[in-house]
Amino acid sequence: MCSLPVSEDPCFINREEKNADAGIYRVSEDIALVQSVDFFTPVVDDPYIFGEIAAANAFSDIYAVGGTPLTVLNLVCFPCKSLGHDILKEILAGGHAKTTEAGAVVVGGHSVEDEEPKYGLSVTGKVHTAEIVSHATARPKDLLVLTKPLGAGVITTALKGQAVSVNEARQALKGMTALNRDASLAMKEVGVHACTDITGFGLLGHAVEMAADSRVCLRLNLHALPYYEGAWELADMGIIPAGAYHNKEYYGRVMKINVDVKEKETELSLASDPQTSGGLLMSVPPQKLADLTAALDRYGINGYVIGEVTVPLEGQQDLQVIVEE
Repeated sequence: MCSLPVSEDPCFINREEKNADAGIYRVSEDIALVQSVDFFTPVVDDPYIFGEIAAANAFSDIYAVGGTPLTVLNLVCFPCKSLGHDILKEILAGGHAKTTEAGAVVVGGHSVEDEEPKYGLSVTGKVHTAEIVSHATARPKDLLVLTKPLGAGVITTALKGQAVSVNEARQALKGMTALNRDASLAMKEVGVHACTDITGFGLLGHAVEMAADSRVCLRLNLHALPYYEGAWELADMGIIPAGAYHNKEYYGRVMKINVDVKEKETELSLASDPQTSGGLLMSVPPQKLADLTAALDRYGINGYVIGEVTVPLEGQQDLQVIVEE
């Protein structure tokens, strides 16, 4: 990817952010378009719920930068000959319901015949230029606040292996279908320094990206991490998606783990667990924590303080995240 050219257009506001959650393009002095796209294979058997989760996940990048979704295009890969149109209709219905909840409009889409189903959205939104929230502006002494529990990857892996029932996974499914809209509204009301959403790279991966692009070091408290019901027990049994191992191996090179790795293997695996439609990770000044907590509470959202921003990175310093208890 590094060999590909980057547009020099000055209206492409965040063109220099390596790990930006969404593309932001200025269309007037005060307004910018926000664009993102995401689609993936089913994480649950129920096609309607899969549609809801995929849509909520696609909107997440827009909310992470403080934007408001406007329109969506459906992206569909589907084996119509073997699965039939009724299942596809349910997937699209779930996505449409979540799009309506987000206040956006489905304006079209594209489909291809594929042996493995895939679904998601291309989302276009808007943001006032004064309200743009970057993931690359965390500051020393900020506190780190997470808005959804971890363990979605473990739960969906267990569902696929029939190690848990849909009823037992209900809390995680509710979390994955929940939009990050209200969390985004709360952060804009209060004002935070930085934000990103937690998805496929897991908490550790997205924390590394925030730290690297903000040129700061983050300290994460393993003991403070929240989990979906049953996630810790399943991970302790060894039900861990392959992505968690990949995340831990790749991002571990810029981390300092100040815990007994063997003793805390389950916690570290959950911190690396690839999330589908995960929560927002906000970097907030300490003096605004009470206001942010109160704003999230008004929307019925728990805000979990899971760490802090410590010091600026100097020169070519590699250490970006410290994990401890």
